[in-house]
Amino acid sequence: MKLATFCTTDNPSPRLGKVTEDGIVDLGAIDGMPGTMMAYLAGGDDAARAVAAVDDRDAMPLAEATVLAPVPHPGKVLAIGLNYADHVAESGMEQPKVQVWFNKQHNCINGPYADINLPVVSAMLDYEAELCLVIGQRCKHVPRDRAHEVIAGYFCGNDVSVRDWQLRAPTFQIGKSFDTHGPIGPYLVTPDEVGDPDDLGIRCLVNGEVRQESNTRHLIFDCYDAIEHLTQAFTLDPGDVLFMGTPAGVGAAMKPPCFLQEGDVVRVEIDKLGYIENRVVREIAECVIGEDG
Repeated sequence: MKLATFCTTDNPSPRLGKVTEDGIVDLGAIDGMPGTMMAYLAGGDDAARAVAAVDDRDAMPLAEATVLAPVPHPGKVLAIGLNYADHVAESGMEQPKVQVWFNKQHNCINGPYADINLPVVSAMLDYEAELCLVIGQRCKHVPRDRAHEVIAGYFCGNDVSVRDWQLRAPTFQIGKSFDTHGPIGPYLVTPDEVGDPDDLGIRCLVNGEVRQESNTRHLIFDCYDAIEHLTQAFTLDPGDVLFMGTPAGVGAAMKPPCFLQEGDVVRVEIDKLGYIENRVVREIAECVIGEDG
């Protein structure tokens, strides 16, 4: 099953949709159905069964919908670094013996087809194609062999990085958290449709040129390892998003480095999950104080 957060011209409020072969079913318009992704996640197995049973014949054309980030306001956005051996090598680092996690601020989350900003303060803008997962149940101290129980679904992500800001501090946090620098989507694809998350082809293309191409089987620490490790420290909540690391081929490692420019189009593809595609636009620096987000 594929689920989307979307809006339309007639109804700009974000709401939950079930994606079908012919279009998208507006679940918020059906009595008893969860109207948002967070309501769906909170509903657990009961919500999943109810949504799966919805008649696909009620679908509107997908072209009439604007698809947004599947989880528009995650509570936590966590990303693991140095999680493909080839990326570790191109970075000139040693392969980590323990998982290396950092925060991306939730404000970075962006739609699957929305623009990403080339910051005013840096020209060192880079891409990182990543598999993402979303947590579906509140959980703590989850053993690896039960980690699959708390995953609500998967989608594509781009851990857009401002390299000079990233490397100013060992936490990476600010350089990984600029506004618009976390496009995800296009849909939340449920685990039953994905199958083995550790055998998915992953690619990144810039202006049609393949820059990254690998498979999630090459993850050093996989999705289940991640959940086991993180929940030893703190609780994961429904709607938390995990970025699972990027393979070799980032712009910073090219010789010479090749950073994103205004007008570039970055596409991340993952088998069974679809693709996200984002254009780089120059940020307009405007002072904003007091406006609602």
